[in-house]
Order: sequence, then C-alpha cells, then structure tokens
Amino acid sequence: MSLTFHWFLPTNGDSRHVVGGGHGTPATETGRDRPPTVGYLSQIARAAEDLGFVGALTPTGAWCEDAWLTTAMVSQRTERLKFLVAFRPGFVSPTLAAQMASTFQRQTGGRLLLNVVTGGESQEQRAYGDFLDKDARYRRTGEFLQVVRELWAGKSVDLHGEHLQVEDARLARVPDPVPQVYFGGSSPIAGEVAARHADVYLTWGEPPAQVAEKIAWIRTLAAREGRTLRFGIRLHVITRDTSKQAWAEADRLLAGFDAETVAAVQAGLARSESEGQRRMLALHGCGSREGLEIHPNLWAGIGLVRGGAGTALVGSHDEVAERIQEYAALGIEEFVLSGYPHLEEAYWFGEGVLPRLQARGLWQHPSGRPAAPAAQVPFTGAGRP
Repeated sequence: MSLTFHWFLPTNGDSRHVVGGGHGTPATETGRDRPPTVGYLSQIARAAEDLGFVGALTPTGAWCEDAWLTTAMVSQRTERLKFLVAFRPGFVSPTLAAQMASTFQRQTGGRLLLNVVTGGESQEQRAYGDFLDKDARYRRTGEFLQVVRELWAGKSVDLHGEHLQVEDARLARVPDPVPQVYFGGSSPIAGEVAARHADVYLTWGEPPAQVAEKIAWIRTLAAREGRTLRFGIRLHVITRDTSKQAWAEADRLLAGFDAETVAAVQAGLARSESEGQRRMLALHGCGSREGLEIHPNLWAGIGLVRGGAGTALVGSHDEVAERIQEYAALGIEEFVLSGYPHLEEAYWFGEGVLPRLQARGLWQHPSGRPAAPAAQVPFTGAGRP
C-alpha cells in the first residue's frame, strides 16, 4: 500500500505566520506577506510535484482567489501535479460544471480532482445569491452530483428535482479519466450525501479516536448504498529534525496571535453553521491557549486564528511519520497537508517525512523514483546544514 499525499495552494496569500480566514472570517493581514500570484503559487506547485505530492488543494470562498481559474493557470506551469479544486455546487449549473471538468481534464492530461464544498455559512452563500438553508444546500448537492455523475458516464439526463431541473442534458465529450470526487461534512445529511456520491470522504484533523468514529459512520452509510469509499484527512504540519525544533516553531506561530485577533476570529467562527467547524472549536476550548496538544504531536493552535482545518502534526520527522502511520492504521489513505509558509514547509515534509514513510513501506514517489534519503545532518536553519 502506498499512501497518497497532497499539498495546499494558499490562494488566500502566504506568510511565515498563520494566515487566517474561512468559514465567514476574512483572510488576515499576514496573507499580504506573499500575495497569491500565479508565479508564487507555481513555485509551490512545482516543489510539491518534485517532492512526490500527488495533488494540491485549493480553497473556495470570498476570502481567496477563484480555484478554477487559478489552477487552470498554474497547471500550465507543472507537468504531473493534480489539482484538488474546491467548488460550491450552488454557484454553477451541474451541466456547466460537468463540462468545465471535462475541459480541464483534456487540457491538463487528466489532472483534475474535485473537492465538493456545500457551504456551511448562510451569510456568505447569500452574498453569492444562494438563499437556501444548510440542509437544503446538502439536498441540492446530492441532486447536483447525481446529474454530474450521469453526464460523465455519457448519459442524457433529465431531472426535475427539489432544487435542480435539467432537460436533455448531455456532454459532447466526456472527461477521461472521470475526476474523483472528494467530499467532507460532519452533519447527518452530509454523511448521507457522501455515502451516495463521494469517492473520498475527507475529515479535518481530529484525534485518532474521533477519526475512527467518523470512518465507521461513513462506512456504514456507504454499505447501505452498496458502495465503498476511500478516506482522507486534512492537516497542517510542522516537522523538523528534532521535536524541540518543531515545537519551537509552533510556539513562534502562537506568539504571533494577538489576543484581539483571536477573540475576533473566534467570535466569527462561533456563528458558523458547520458541524465540522464546531468540532474544531471544541478541540481548543473555543479560543483557549492552554492544552493545545490534544493528542501526541497533534496541535490545535492553528484553529485559534483560522477557520476550517485547525490542527497540525508537530514533531520530529520520525514522530510525524509515526502519527501518519497511526492514522493510516485507522483506514486513512490520503493526507491533504499544508504549512506556513507553504513553499518551505513542503520541503521540510517532503525531505524529512516522506523518505521515512518510504522506508516503512507506506509510500512511494508517484514517478516511481526513490525518494531522497532522509537527511542525517541536523539543520540549524532553512536549507543550511
């Protein structure tokens, strides 16, 4: 078995500090340290491609650049890397989305993955002209994916659903390969949609016991539909040659969170309708700086100033590899990772952790080439032996 690793394209800006934003909160000022230009994002993408990441996630929302447009441009500066494009079904018709995906596949040589985001915040959805409540949005997502799946299969589609209607919809050319659909959500209706339509169920980085519960829940729902899914997890990483160095970096990031920013972000996130966001907030006590290591090497500090994924694996390369192996033992096959800043952290993980996972028989480079041997000489600074 080879685990799959994806990186992250910070289309909301990058920094040596944590860039906040998401779930109804705006991107923080630190996002202006490194603007999300095509040139900079392409640097990150090429590094991820070379290090052995399979794909790169791009977020969606008012707080970041558009994922479809950005990845289409960055794809032209890369060769192998796939793009896990986050998009919201309520903003475009299912027929147009199916056509866009088909075009993306042909123009990139089959490098599109789709992260379907229903949208957890009604206030933000209304800004885009979407006035459905949360449960209705999930029901619409189910109808949307039904249409898209049938179009990708080359069928002519008629649907007169609760929220969507199409007549005699068809694609002139179907995508080859058909994009894999990634989907997350912690509410009961989200689980139902995932079980029926997703290829990969994504969870945010909760402690292993809670992740195991989620996997069991989705497996049961999928079995009722006669389906099986793969499972992935979304985490940040801070990995260094020694545990002391990694935790020093976590402490440095934490020191950059001023009390006013934390309070403002937490107040905004407390209004979130997302069940997953509620679970993230509970991990750090809704803004507390105490007890942030919620499981060995699992740190909830990122969630103090960032919506969505709020936990990080922190430790030496060996410790982070052990935690990844722990999640893999639960059934997690795909890891969607990020770190601040994203260019440097891609190298820390790619040169520090991936060779150790390869040595354990848990990973191999997508190109088939051997990973670079794990560095034996400690580093005192980025890139300086």
